[in-house]
Amino acid sequence: MPIVFNKVKRANPLDRTLPEKVFPTLKTLSQVGEKEVAKEISEETTLNPREAEMALGQFQKVLARNLLASNSVRLGDWGSFHLTCHSEGSDTKEEVTAGNIKSLNIRFVPGKALKNALKEATFIFAEDIVTGK
Repeated sequence: MPIVFNKVKRANPLDRTLPEKVFPTLKTLSQVGEKEVAKEISEETTLNPREAEMALGQFQKVLARNLLASNSVRLGDWGSFHLTCHSEGSDTKEEVTAGNIKSLNIRFVPGKALKNALKEATFIFAEDIVTGK
């Protein structure tokens, strides 16, 4: 299944006086929920859909617990999760406290297997789907 994209005209954010250019932007067609993911996992394993759903739920708990303990979570060649933060700077080290941290973000870094899988991507222009090209 190809990845769908649109063509969007955008200004250069660094220099708005330059002419706009047209860029491809990826389009999400739908969102696959936890139950559907579990069903797909069950079709490729010995787990039934309910067991796969329970495993996904437990993964969420294990991921959160480890991230909150300052650990990264690596899933083999699939990739790893770690926390980053958005923070305000201070003039001196002494002025820095946890209060400088404004928000936490979860970052996923794809591993070799996932990067290799993405190399197989094909693309289709959204209008071509509508027009049947």
